[in-house]
Amino acid sequence: MGYSPRKRAVRQFARINSWPDSDSDEVRIQGFAGWKAGMTHIMLRDNNPKSTSAGQEVRKAVTVVEAPPMNVLAVRGYRMTPYGKQTAGEVWADISEESPANLFPRFANQTRGERDVEEGRKPATRGGRIPKRGAKSTEESLKSLSEQDLTEVRIIVSTQPEMVRSIPSKTPEIMEIALLGGDNQAKLDWAMERLGGKVGLEDVYEVGQEIDVVGVTKGKGWQGSIKRFGLKLLSHKNSKRRRQGGNMGDFGTGYVRKTIRQAGQVGYHKRTELNKKILRISNPEESEITPAGGFLNYGEVRNPYMIIQGSLPGPAKRLLRFRDATRPRRSVGEVEVTYVSTSSKQGV
Repeated sequence: MGYSPRKRAVRQFARINSWPDSDSDEVRIQGFAGWKAGMTHIMLRDNNPKSTSAGQEVRKAVTVVEAPPMNVLAVRGYRMTPYGKQTAGEVWADISEESPANLFPRFANQTRGERDVEEGRKPATRGGRIPKRGAKSTEESLKSLSEQDLTEVRIIVSTQPEMVRSIPSKTPEIMEIALLGGDNQAKLDWAMERLGGKVGLEDVYEVGQEIDVVGVTKGKGWQGSIKRFGLKLLSHKNSKRRRQGGNMGDFGTGYVRKTIRQAGQVGYHKRTELNKKILRISNPEESEITPAGGFLNYGEVRNPYMIIQGSLPGPAKRLLRFRDATRPRRSVGEVEVTYVSTSSKQGV
């Protein structure tokens, strides 16, 4: 029942509902996003003095995540009300069609309408999922937001799928990320300095840090109770069927309780992996990561990437979100990677 209800996720990338807090004075961004490329294996030095293999090289399965820089679109403030947190105001960067160069360099010299006409589509009024700005200027919005009694400040960012050749979608995904450290005014100043710019992977995380990974698992469709919950097969003497539950509850209740394990959706659920260690943050130019023949069902990694220990939810090309660990361990330890496998994963 810990994972109930086992329903399909609303969207392919997950929404993060809670962010950890800290007493740090340094303001920084708490999360990021990237696309799962695939898995490989590495050799690293075991630096845990209490381990039976301390000082030796051990083999670990790892996941490679391609994570190009993200655009900072807006700053959002929250205020506390009797009904919980509510949006106090937003300050959006200049993302009009006349000046998209700072956020979308691929279309720097071309408006959205001109691109649509050139590619044979009906001209659109504004680009992608970027919301239309209000009548207020940036200065007016910032002044209005600064006068509010804010309880939290977050930033609104978007991905850059046009930089990733392996994924079919080229529409930016917009998401909200919390800020950590300092007071609300310091967070507001930090966000305004980066408004309209980009945030890279190296600006958020460092090697050896543990993070939480939030994603949507592989979808397996509608499956029976045997595969969905691992029920025991009935006896071969059972009438009609074997792959079903023994009974559906007592007669007196008059309905089937929700605790009865029945057939339904399997996979495509939102799941969170806690305390996944970052083993490397790099660029393909600095250290090659793409195996011979490319990652299976993905291809080549051409942007900054992360190597994360263990497996992550979802298939290749699935967008994953990262946040600071909500249940951090006391000590993480250093990371010394001695070998990264780039051998073919598909017999090339």
